[in-house]
Formats: sequence, structure tokens, C-alpha cells
Amino acid sequence: MSSPMLAVKRFQFPWWGVFEGTCELSPYPFLWIWSPGTPGVGKTTLGKELASRAGLSYVNVGDLAKEGELYEGFDEEYDCPILDEDRVIDELEDRMSEGGVIVDYHGCDFFPERWFHIVFVLRTENSFLYDRLESRGYTGKKLQDNIQCEIFQTLYEEAVLSYKKEIVHQLPSNTPEDLERNLDQIMQWIEQWMKDNN
Repeated sequence: MSSPMLAVKRFQFPWWGVFEGTCELSPYPFLWIWSPGTPGVGKTTLGKELASRAGLSYVNVGDLAKEGELYEGFDEEYDCPILDEDRVIDELEDRMSEGGVIVDYHGCDFFPERWFHIVFVLRTENSFLYDRLESRGYTGKKLQDNIQCEIFQTLYEEAVLSYKKEIVHQLPSNTPEDLERNLDQIMQWIEQWMKDNN
């Protein structure tokens, strides 16, 4: 029987200094955060600001797919490319193994469970969401389906089914005050996580 693999990594976090740790049998010894939600709920704004404040890496899966042309076709009905999920996973694997990553994408059921320590699902009231999506040029079925997705908590339910329920949390994302409150709460969680896992 082979001996357990040990991974030792160093990360620089502004509130903690250099953190070094060892994790047996896991190539993913450090923090990963995932922020799913319906388009227009504020995932990108939150993710980029959180990465800046916490010194974490930020990955927008939509941008990654666009840059690498990680598509398997085009959806005429929704007027958008179809993501090649396997290629996205392959593209992200090395980056995720380094830890300290915030992932921004609306769906979640294809990401490996081992990738995330916590999942924050952003939720927006329909009146705010409708205006945001309309300003992006969403119309017809694409607009209505995204509003219904939010009404029926589709992405929250998907997250709960895809990951341990205790790591999935909903956060309101309607106003700039919500954004600040969410950032403060997540920063507190990160600080506690670092203390607990030092």
C-alpha cells in the first residue's frame, strides 16, 4: 500500500500573512468559494470585489469559455453558445488545485464537489432582476426563463442537490448595501476558516 500523498502550499493573505499547511490525501488543501446565481444577480461584482479584498484568485467561467472557445455548439433559442462542461473542468483543474479561488458561474451541477468549501448563492427580487436583465438586452423567452429561474429558486436547489447542504448559503443581492453586507459576511467567514484550518 502506498503512503498518503502530502501537499504543502503557501498563500499570502492580507489579513493573515503567509499561510502554510499540509493536507493528507487531498490535492485541494485550501479555500475555494463558488458564487452561483441567475444572470444579473451580481455574481461578477461580488466575485471581483471579494477577490480584491481577500487576495484570492477570481475565475469567471463565461469569460474562460469565451477565451478558450470551450463550447460544443450554439443554442438558437437562447441566442448563446453551449458550454462544453468537460473541457471547462479540464481547463480549471490545475488552477483549482492551487487553491484560493472564487468561481463565478450561474450553473453548478457539473463542478466536482471536492472543489468548494463554501457556496454562496446570490438571490435578487424580481423587480430588480427584470430591470438588470432588460438593460443587458434580454428579451422574450430568455428574459422570462431567467426570471422564472429566480422565482423558483432553481439554482439554489441545484446547489443544495450538488453539494453538502451545510456549505450552501443564500445571500440577498438587491442593493449596494446588500453587496457591502455580503462582502463583510464572506470576509468574516474567510477569516474564521483560516483560523480553523491553520
